Order: sequence, then structure tokens, then C-alpha cells
Amino acid sequence: MSTTLNPTIEKETLAVETKPVRELSGSQAVLEACIVEGVDTIFGYPGGAIMPIYDALYDYHDKLKHILVRHEQGGIHAGQGYARSSGKVGVVFATSGPGATNLVTGLADAMIDSTPLVCITGQVFAHLLGTDAFQETDVVNITTPVTKWNYQITDATEIPHVLAKAFYIARSGRPGPVLIDISKNAQIQKFNYEGYTRCNHIRSYRPKPIVRKEYLEAAAKLINEAKKPFVIFGQGVILGKAEKEFKAFIEKAGLPAAWTILGLSALPTDHPQNVGMLGMHGNYGPNVLTNDCDVLIAVGMRFDDRVTGRLDKYAKQAQIIHLDIDPAEINKNVKVTVPVWGDCKETLPMLTQMVEAKQHKEWLSLFNQYTAEEKAAVMDAELFPKSGEMTMGEVIQQLNELTSGEAIIVTDVGQHQMVACRYAKFNASKCNITSGGLGTMGFALPAAIGAKLGAPERTVVAIIGDGGFQMTLQELGTIMQTGLNVKILILNNRFLGMVRQWQELFNDKRYSFVDIQSPDYVQLAKAYGIAGSSVSDRNDLRSALFSMLASDGSYLLEVMVGKENNVFPMVPQGCSVSEIRLK
Repeated sequence: MSTTLNPTIEKETLAVETKPVRELSGSQAVLEACIVEGVDTIFGYPGGAIMPIYDALYDYHDKLKHILVRHEQGGIHAGQGYARSSGKVGVVFATSGPGATNLVTGLADAMIDSTPLVCITGQVFAHLLGTDAFQETDVVNITTPVTKWNYQITDATEIPHVLAKAFYIARSGRPGPVLIDISKNAQIQKFNYEGYTRCNHIRSYRPKPIVRKEYLEAAAKLINEAKKPFVIFGQGVILGKAEKEFKAFIEKAGLPAAWTILGLSALPTDHPQNVGMLGMHGNYGPNVLTNDCDVLIAVGMRFDDRVTGRLDKYAKQAQIIHLDIDPAEINKNVKVTVPVWGDCKETLPMLTQMVEAKQHKEWLSLFNQYTAEEKAAVMDAELFPKSGEMTMGEVIQQLNELTSGEAIIVTDVGQHQMVACRYAKFNASKCNITSGGLGTMGFALPAAIGAKLGAPERTVVAIIGDGGFQMTLQELGTIMQTGLNVKILILNNRFLGMVRQWQELFNDKRYSFVDIQSPDYVQLAKAYGIAGSSVSDRNDLRSALFSMLASDGSYLLEVMVGKENNVFPMVPQGCSVSEIRLK
């Protein structure tokens, strides 16, 4: 992305007030930086190369909460969940070598989903760098493609300045992960600490592009002249804290609006102009009518291939307006008519002033007609089955009724993710936490831990498939040790369901290594001191869900669902979005 910075970015000299000088170690300076930056929770796992920082942390336990995870990948996913539910920067500690490399999947996930993280890794002594010392890896070069910025510190005097940059870069503009690698000698080294000043400017780094009024005027003209305008919105609305501004914009102009899976919850699910989900398993109307609208307005989304389908058949009839904070995203995948660079918190109100108040009732009713068709063909059988095996959809439907759309839903990756995103109800922003661009199985359980710590007053429900759960189930130990109240809902179809669906539809039911066996999840939870139950009869489903939600602490509920149920609608790979199949 355009905001990726070169590790050799030159230092800035910031005006700072005179402060008392005291001697600190590099490790203490790291923790002082966290405190000034407002960090309250750190996720991590100790090891030899980061031991000095952990030793210093012993004396800061009253100021900084540390969550001992069971695997570094669990730590970084927890950091992501924390960042996504709280809106703050997630902070993660790991040691060198395998500790650092275990962060890579989470860094890649955070990079593509624009999640602000500061990861601090320990490194071997500076004089051992390049000697293949024990647990030495070149973490800077390994993580360069999956970080917004990274930097290696070998001198403690750099720590305050570099960490100030790290937090600023992670949270500003289009957010993303930053990794700072600190050699062991720098952690031990004592130096004259003159205080910590937060960074608010870096020469050559422009987190927000200049808003150009002429582009806003051109966009408003297209919207005002449109007969069939259509808005598609992504996570940029949430990251920009522009939910109110977005709602005001679509309401004034009377625009139907559809969301990407990361944009979900930016607009209340039941808003009359919310027409559903885009993409491969999205709703019928938004996909078909993408290729019927005359003006397509994209807000804070990146035209991912799962949203567009075949690019050569995507919205060719439409004039396209793209609002985004990252200029690199504009014209990257889809050629636009009017680019609107800038933070949507700023650009949306300006655009709202320029657009005319309208109601596109006939156009909006067309979306409703497609919804009715989809309801008859797919939704009724999925949400309200009369017989047969339980469906994932009916589980989500009953969960909606019990939570009233107020819970934070954290999903893993697979069929259950698509079903949850399609049918879960949300009344507030930052309630949908999932792995979008990277599609990381194993994301949900540790991310739910972080989400609960980021929003302790909220009910957090992790919805996970039987395959993804087994990738990071060791984080049950983190729940046990912290005593967190996380609700774990496993939708068990005894298959790697999404892969199996593709093999059924496109490989003549040649089920190649997708039949997966599971342990007794209830007994497994019990071993970690977590209450649980399993349900296979729909007559018991509602009471089981109620018991899960009403429990005082964490609870694991396994629901046995149909083995070969498929998620529809579906846009087959290589097809246009308008070629979406209802069955």
C-alpha cells in the first residue's frame, strides 16, 4: 500500500519541552512508551531474546496488563481482536526466531485488513547478528511485505523516538501493523531518558491525502443526475469513525447501500436502505444490480476479487466514484470515473452538503424484490427449516433473537463465516470481527479473547467451524488463566465445509481430505475449566443458546449441523457477479 514506509526513514526532530533526565534501561523505555501511548493491555509470550523486557514488565504490572497466550499466532490474533473492538492500537510481544516468525500470519492478516498493531520482538545481541546465532532470524526482511513499517533497534537511545513513530504510523491514515525488532543489548543498555513525546508528523509520510474540492463537485454532479445510484461500503467507514456521516449521506441522497464483510456493522443491519452483502456469498439483489446501476459509489473498500467477480464484466455500464484514504487503492482493480481521495470522516460531510435530497423509491424497491426472491429460494429453508438436520442459518437466527443484535460476533473462516455474515444482526459499529482479506482459519478464538478485553462490557460470541477451532484451540488455556467471559459457538458439520462445497460443485464430489474428525469438545472445554454442552436436536437449540449466553463465565456450545449443507447464493469463480446462483 502507498503508506508503507522505508525502514531507513530518517529521524524527525520534534520540539519537546525540557524534562528531567533519569537513567532507564531500554526495556523500561519500551514500557514507558506503552504507558504514554495509552496502552492498557499487551498480548505476548516470553523467551530468551525478549527476557529483559519481561523482567522490566514485572515492575509495571500495576500499569500494564499482560495476557499470556499459548502461541504467538494466538497473541497477534488477540491483538487484532482488541484493536477491532476498541478502536485502539493492539500491542504484541514475542521473542526472536520462532517467536517472531509465528507472528507472520497475523501480520499478513492485519496488513490486508488494515488493523493497527505494534509488535515488539526481541532479537539476539547486536554483535551476533548475521552469525546464525541461536534463535536468530532476519525478522525485518521476513516481515517487510506484511507490515506498514518495520525497524530494527540496536541502540537503546533510539527506543523512544522509534516507538513514537511506530504508534503514529500504525494508527494514522490507513491503519496497519508495525514491527519493531530490538536487540537484547539495546534492551539491557542504560541511557539518559529525557521523556517520551508522541509523534504527530513524519516528513515524507502523508497519512491523509489532500481533499480536492473539484472531485467532490464532480462526484456530487454524477449522484444528483443518477437514476439508479448504488453505494457499496467497506471497513473504511468504521476505521474512519464515519458511521454517522455515512448514514447522513445515504439518507439525504436516498441511496441503497450494500456492504463488504468488513464493512458489516458500519450501518445498522435493519436500516431500510441497507440492502445486504456483496460478493461471492452475498445477497442476490446487490450482486445482480451492481451490473444495472448507473452510478456506483464505493466508500472505504478496495474492490476485492471476492466482491467483484470477473473484472471484465464488473459494473461496465456504471460511472464509478471511489472514496478512499489510500490513493493506491483507486484505479488499482477497477477504473473509476471520479476519485475522491481523503478521510471519509472529512469527505462524506462535504459530499453530503453538495448532493440533492432525493428518494429513489422505485430503484430501492427493485432490491426488495430480489430480496423476496432470495428469501423464497434460500433464506426460509436456511433460517426456518421444518425438518431434517439443523442448519447454520437457524442457529444464527436464534442467536439474533436472544442477543437482539447487541453482541460482538467474532467469526472464523469458512461456511459458518459466510452464514454468520449473511444473517447476523448488528445495531452498533465494531460488532463484526472476522478475517477478511487473508481468510485465516484459527482466527476467531484468540480474536474473541482480544475483543472481550477491548470491549469488556459487551457480550462476545465466537462462531467457529470444527476445522478452524482445532487450529488454535490451545487458547482455551488463555481463557482459563484470565477468567474471561467468552462465548464459544462451534458449528460442527464434520467437514472442512467450504472446501467440501467447492469439491461438490466443481470437482464432481471428489471429497479429497476434507472429512475431519474432532475431539469431544465438551470434555475438552471441561479440561480447561470451561462449562459446555453439545446439541443435535433443534428442539433443544434455543435453550442451549440461552444457557450459553446466561452463563456467568466462558461457555462452549457445540451445535451439530448438516454435513453437506451448502451456502447459497454463490458467485462461481470466474463468473460475473450478475451470474450469482441461488442454488
